[in-house]
Amino acid sequence: MAKRFGVFLVIVWLAATLNFFLPRLSGMDPVRQKLLAQAQLGGYVQTGIEAMVKEYEQRFGLNKPLWRQYLNYLSDVSRLNFNYSIANYPRTVNEIIAEAIPWTVGLLGTTTLLSFSIGTFLGALLAWPRAPRWMRYLMPPLWALHAIPFFLCGLILMYLLAFQIKLLPMFGGYSAGAFPGLTVEFVGDVLKHAILPALSIVLVALGGWALAMRGMMVTTQGEDYVTFAEAKGLKSLTIFLRYCVRNAILPQTTALALALGQILSGAVLVEVIFGYPGVGTLLFLAIRENDHFLIQGIVFTVIVALGLATLILDAIYPLLDPRITYRRS
Repeated sequence: MAKRFGVFLVIVWLAATLNFFLPRLSGMDPVRQKLLAQAQLGGYVQTGIEAMVKEYEQRFGLNKPLWRQYLNYLSDVSRLNFNYSIANYPRTVNEIIAEAIPWTVGLLGTTTLLSFSIGTFLGALLAWPRAPRWMRYLMPPLWALHAIPFFLCGLILMYLLAFQIKLLPMFGGYSAGAFPGLTVEFVGDVLKHAILPALSIVLVALGGWALAMRGMMVTTQGEDYVTFAEAKGLKSLTIFLRYCVRNAILPQTTALALALGQILSGAVLVEVIFGYPGVGTLLFLAIRENDHFLIQGIVFTVIVALGLATLILDAIYPLLDPRITYRRS
């Protein structure tokens, strides 16, 4: 386990290094762009713009050599300090990400677990010979929906349920003018706004989980232990749950852990389309405004989340399947 933790640290370091250098390959000056944009809002370009650029670059540490910035970046990242946001100064990156994470975790966490549970169960039944005959008619729509991108499904649902029928709100995480708080009214408003983006994600993801589980179930049903269980005269439900589903679900669990690790990145385009105040929308705005520090903070958080999900998965694999062991023979 210590070796795997060491590999995890190396991967995080390599990813953090790429995370530092890639935004700087564009050659754009985020401070100058932000100050020029603010100056042009007033109808003129300020004469002291160069002095302001130098002052802000000194404050953000962008006037130092690149190697020095890199060392400072590694030092800050090791303490989970991502500096100030260039586009939202004087707010820190940590504050901005902390506000967006609950929205994304609530939306993506719920939809991922829901689509995994329903899709895995449907996929297992679709491959089971004794399943109801009407279930075979679910396969074409599930696979057709899986071929549609999240954002396109979201646009279709928005047009039908928000624009035509006006049944659900079209935009935002809650109504304009509402005061956030743990009240019944605000929670209900948030849930109402989350239905459309959640529905677009669940409908598309269901087909993928069902297709993967169906393939594993078909393979599992041909194994000798399933044939032996049938020869012993065990009940159909016992064979289905304890012999087929239990052995076929292991690859699904791997995919679930990776999907949960990617929750923080969010379904970026879905959040952007619906104006949902999550990490995906935050990342989109950071890239558009060339906010290096905010991009680094979001990407590094996603990398760590994905790495931790993989590390935890490695640790619990022997519990899921006793045939797997990390001990040397």
